[in-house]
Amino acid sequence: MQHIEASGYTIYFNEQCYEYLTELLQPESYSRIFILCDENSSTYCLPHFLGNLATDLPIEIIEIEPGEDNKNINTCVQVWEALTELGADRKSLMINIGGGVITDLGGFVALTFKRGMDFINVPTTLLAMVDASVGGKTGVDLGVLKNQVGLISNPKAVLVDTAFMETLPTEQMRSGLAEMLKHGLIADKSYWNEFTGLAGLTTDDLSGLIHRSVEIKNEVVTQDPYEKGLRKILNFGHTLGHAIESYFLEDEDKTPLLHGEAIAIGMVLEAYISLSQGLITETEYREIKEVIKALYGPVRFSPQDIENIIKLTSHDKKNEAGAVKYTLIEKIGLAVINKSVENDLIIRAFADYQN
Repeated sequence: MQHIEASGYTIYFNEQCYEYLTELLQPESYSRIFILCDENSSTYCLPHFLGNLATDLPIEIIEIEPGEDNKNINTCVQVWEALTELGADRKSLMINIGGGVITDLGGFVALTFKRGMDFINVPTTLLAMVDASVGGKTGVDLGVLKNQVGLISNPKAVLVDTAFMETLPTEQMRSGLAEMLKHGLIADKSYWNEFTGLAGLTTDDLSGLIHRSVEIKNEVVTQDPYEKGLRKILNFGHTLGHAIESYFLEDEDKTPLLHGEAIAIGMVLEAYISLSQGLITETEYREIKEVIKALYGPVRFSPQDIENIIKLTSHDKKNEAGAVKYTLIEKIGLAVINKSVENDLIIRAFADYQN
């Protein structure tokens, strides 16, 4: 697959990744390498990566606990302390190998340690390949509020090795698929149409779809790196989706949802809102709902759940002057930003989702 030029860095695929690293990792360029991973990526992905890595530079491995509940400042402090104890300096390189938690947190740690060291993202989940590692967003959660503390700054490179998909359980594949569906809904109807016949997809097809998904996100963030306007289209499904994800993480009686599972629900809800505001047709809405609900199991919400989720939307990063702003779609393949939505319409959207 052809590499993709982003703003200030390059996204490489498969064998290109290791060719790039071989050229980059020279003693005159870096003092040593620090690899950040979690228990899962250390077990399932690190051996493959190290087996393809050709360098004489010293390598140190820093391993953290997996999961969104470890994406916080406390974990950052642990990694900063490990870097200090292991002798990291500003000429060190951090390579983040894992899902979105690792690439988000690892990028933030690298950018803030000694006021900045280079980092490379190696996404190992489908979600991280098509979303978390592209666009320069780094950061951590504040309690259950997602990505409240962070920076936008580009990595040295992003390395997408689709061989890592072979290590993923089905639920992680579905989680990543949600962001790919979103890319079609907001920017490319023909790309969306590729997902209406998922049963016939091959591994090669999926690799091509990943490449196109990365292209779509890169096209958006290159035009608007700091989310002043166009980049907000990437938030379709996320205002309610993030609130749902946070609520299920916070409530001990709930089973936490993966990011993509929550975003899938958010997209159905926000598609209903788009329909109710006269932006999309009934036919388009039914197609969106049927495709997404065929992939993701139903989740039940009580009236109290819905009330609490609506309250959590007040913390969304897109909000302006205290007003919650939504990204909606006015047809499949075209998004609109900064839309206001009344709470009673959100309640109706939940009712329709559960119908």
